[in-house]
Amino acid sequence: MGRALETAALSAADKTIDQSDVAAIQAAERRATGCNETLPGGVAAEAQSAATRNSRTMLFEDKATLSDVLCDASSKLPKDKAVTGEDADRVVAAEMRNNPDMTTTPGGVAASMAAAARLNQNFTP
Repeated sequence: MGRALETAALSAADKTIDQSDVAAIQAAERRATGCNETLPGGVAAEAQSAATRNSRTMLFEDKATLSDVLCDASSKLPKDKAVTGEDADRVVAAEMRNNPDMTTTPGGVAASMAAAARLNQNFTP
């Protein structure tokens, strides 16, 4: 999960964090940790704080991006796991539910989770 979040930080680096990203990151963190609460100091809490700041910030260049929040996501997760298809489905649903257009961001959190799940499914040790 952590690496998939970091992939989103690279592939959609300049996308400003909004509520759909927060929802997707929260879903990912919850799936990774097994905890149904937002962890203080965790990646989801940081994303929520960034989205709140962004909603109050007028200049685009002053807004927090996916890269700002997710660049070291693996180190912020107290527990991590490989992404499954069910994990990806939950993250995709969370991102879509919180986007007024009911879409996901190309290369964003949901897309990265879906790609990771596909890779994990096709991996045969």
